[in-house]
Amino acid sequence: MAENKIQGTDEGIKLAALLVASIASFFTPFMGSSVNIALPLIGANFGADAILLNWVTNGFLLAAAIFAVPFGRICDIYGRKKIFTYGIITFTIASLLCALAPSTISLIVFRVIQGIGSAMIFVTGLAILTSVYPPRERGKAIGINIAAVYVGLSFGPVLGGLMTQYLGWRSLFALMIPFGILVMILIFWKLKVEWIECAGEKFDILGSIFYSIGLLFIMYGFTELPNLTGIILLILGIGGLLAFIRWELKVDSPVFNVRLFSQNTTFTYSSLAALINYMATFAVTLLLSYYLQFIKGLEPQAAGFILVAQPILMAIVAPMAGRMSDRYDARKIATLGMITVTLGIFTLAFLDNNTSIPLITISLAILGLGFGLFSSPNTNVIMGSVKRRFYGVASATVSTMRLIGQTMSIGIATLIFSLYIGRVQITPDQYPALLNSIHICFIVFTIICLVGIYSSWKRGDGKSYQEENG
Repeated sequence: MAENKIQGTDEGIKLAALLVASIASFFTPFMGSSVNIALPLIGANFGADAILLNWVTNGFLLAAAIFAVPFGRICDIYGRKKIFTYGIITFTIASLLCALAPSTISLIVFRVIQGIGSAMIFVTGLAILTSVYPPRERGKAIGINIAAVYVGLSFGPVLGGLMTQYLGWRSLFALMIPFGILVMILIFWKLKVEWIECAGEKFDILGSIFYSIGLLFIMYGFTELPNLTGIILLILGIGGLLAFIRWELKVDSPVFNVRLFSQNTTFTYSSLAALINYMATFAVTLLLSYYLQFIKGLEPQAAGFILVAQPILMAIVAPMAGRMSDRYDARKIATLGMITVTLGIFTLAFLDNNTSIPLITISLAILGLGFGLFSSPNTNVIMGSVKRRFYGVASATVSTMRLIGQTMSIGIATLIFSLYIGRVQITPDQYPALLNSIHICFIVFTIICLVGIYSSWKRGDGKSYQEENG
């Protein structure tokens, strides 16, 4: 039974929700993209090899993915604003700890805590927006929120590169503290609302354990391939997820309603398209950061200015694509975006020592255009394809698909790096192997994108879902 203390149609509440969610959606991706720029200096500071260094990013994504679904259910039972607030507090404290980290291992641990806070923020933020905005305005609000994500991604390489170069990498984490405090002030000052759609229902602890362990083994095992350990973990992880599905089908109050995938084609294929999109694109910034700084010999600041081309296009296009998805078939818009993403990834597969910076910038702009066209309409479809009581679950699905895709993207890069470079620090002797690894990564990501085009189109006509669930 829903418990909404203030009706979501109130304009002041809608504006406050959009403001709070968008600010939070800015600083979490800013953190991720700026840390990618700083990884070479973090590695030099701690003497970490390339494989361990990737876990500074992977640890964050893994934790966020594991906790997204449980928190999606928890926020529906206990209150979306409450969990959102706890997420902001967790993320802010973890940022302080990261700024003070004495070693690579401790930094990875604190990034895991940061990832847990991020899961709480993203799951509840999108669910709150979907609760507040009616279907005819939802695409616009989601587009603005996603644009905030891309603005954070835009500022990450530029401001992150400047801060890393002149203030050190620890300043990136310190910057998150005032952002967290600002959001907490806005929550208590402006967002005097709570949304509880499933008050009184039980939380499925056993299902959450099955899910978390299964996903942990699969995602960690994937990064350990082709070693025997990775294969064993993958088998155990698949077994854990099968047990999770079996349990969720018979429990009265599941942590995740898996029947959504079998009964809702639109939801299923849209979620799969999101997974594939992030799997094929997230490692681009990491790979080009290595390419520009190691192969091209650029400073972090200069590399950041080049990488900003992609998220700038995303930020410009996403709100327009979101508004268009309120009026037109979102399938066509999202599929066009996926095709454009594929083209951008494919052009990057031909990088060499002599590739010009303008050509790289054009490829990134194409990629950003495609991502902007895809993301807002696809998210709008997912959130609009379920009933109100499942908004938390649908939001968790969006976050989970994104985070699993991002982790698998880094995992693919890590696997290829381990095969061609090994567990060594990247020095000039390894530059040819590094460039070869980057080539292979982009070829693999292009192939993955082709599957994403099929999935995006396969979802079917995109208008009836809103009429049924709005």
